[in-house]
Amino acid sequence: DRLADNGLRFNRFHTTALCSPTRASLLSGRNHHNVNVGSVMEIATGFPGNQGIRPDNAKYIAETLRQNGYSTAAFGKWHETATWEVSVSGPYFRWPTNSGFDKFYGFIGGETNQWDPVIFDGVTKVPKKEDPDYHFTTDMTDEAIKWVKHQQAMTPDKPFMIYYATGATHAPHHAPKEWIDKYKGQFDAGWLALREETFERQKAMGIIPENAQLAPMPDDIKEWESLSEDEKRLFTLQMETFAAFAEHTDNEVGRLVDAIDEVGELENTLFVYIMGDNGSSAEGGLEGTFNELVHLNGIFDEETVESMLAHADDWGGPNSFPHMSAAWAVATDAPFKWTKQMAADFGGTRNGMVMHWPNGFSSKGEIRSQFHHVNDVAPTILEATKLPAPKSINGVEQIPMDGVSMLYCADDADAADQHTTQYFEMFGNRAIYHDGWMARIVHMVPWVGKPDKTLQEEECELYNVNEDFSLVNNVAGDHPEKVKELADLFEKEAIRNHVYPIDD
Repeated sequence: DRLADNGLRFNRFHTTALCSPTRASLLSGRNHHNVNVGSVMEIATGFPGNQGIRPDNAKYIAETLRQNGYSTAAFGKWHETATWEVSVSGPYFRWPTNSGFDKFYGFIGGETNQWDPVIFDGVTKVPKKEDPDYHFTTDMTDEAIKWVKHQQAMTPDKPFMIYYATGATHAPHHAPKEWIDKYKGQFDAGWLALREETFERQKAMGIIPENAQLAPMPDDIKEWESLSEDEKRLFTLQMETFAAFAEHTDNEVGRLVDAIDEVGELENTLFVYIMGDNGSSAEGGLEGTFNELVHLNGIFDEETVESMLAHADDWGGPNSFPHMSAAWAVATDAPFKWTKQMAADFGGTRNGMVMHWPNGFSSKGEIRSQFHHVNDVAPTILEATKLPAPKSINGVEQIPMDGVSMLYCADDADAADQHTTQYFEMFGNRAIYHDGWMARIVHMVPWVGKPDKTLQEEECELYNVNEDFSLVNNVAGDHPEKVKELADLFEKEAIRNHVYPIDD
């Protein structure tokens, strides 16, 4: 809120619906398939666009800044290195310190135990600090603060870039007990009530338009009133822990903001705060889980409400590895219907974003509704630093960036959109946005884990995004020519970006 009140909120900012692809797109300025990261690194395939091996011709923005006099550092989650390159044998070419960053302190994979993480400093595995109250988000923030203060003390005339990427709020949902206790009883009314309260608050804040509709809940989500008392007790605990994890994280971001302020550079620093690299996660399944690793290994029926409640006192603590019910993911993705992995729905791809740069633009406390994508961050950084997009890096010709700078609308709320076309694809869920229209195919539901039989016909849906903020009214039957136009456009974008949707 502090950054938003002194900067801008973007309410039509999008990611790729999954972590590794979003990060690759953010740091490169390209579409995720163009940097060979069509999915998470762990399930790379042999197909171009999804091999998990980031190419030399789409270098990260950090490398451009580093070669132009910036100190660069990355803290927290990486998840940008192929799994077969994560060992003491390397190769280290696609690790952070060979991807443009002078400094790295964090974890290489997709998630970690926040109480007992696997930490690398550069390419060296290091033990966690001895602290009875240890939590990784606090640790990585301490390291980021130390780095920026030392960097400014040693080289005060040298600008810096920090890529600060917490493990939160990805599972496991680990939060200090005192933070969880703050939320006791706040979600007792259930997920539908939370969703409706959020929806009304979004309207009151102007985040969504007055005529926006609340999308219907997926059919699989149970009515809160139909649940047993044990189910309600379990599910409220899950959400209390998730909320605590989120607020604890925002508090740590605040500490980093304070540190940049203390060195006198906050007003002069472009700060882009993206709330998530995808929509809220439904990967905990319909019941949630005390140990997310069970679900990641494809086992969905070993845990019961009773077995999870037996660990209620440990939920969120060092003896747990928890995730929440998919119903909470739907609720926290209001006003949309779907969640993380659903690239065909804004519930999977639309994330809150705040841009703060008092010395760069004068607008404060306003909302920007231009359509943007995470691949626009790198071009924005280039414009802010007055650096051209490199044609060649270390002798390798670079492919053009797919994104556009967002600064054109910073002081012009009515500026015409400059990002007018964007495809989305993840696990066969696919969509194309173009000039206010969106065509999509919903192929697979995240908590099912495979194509849903009821969706096999893959009916193409069409939405007028400018009039239908939440993607509620499918108008494909009224505009078959528009469906054909956008389907053809998706095919062109798929060929250009090496997209290979899952099919038979």
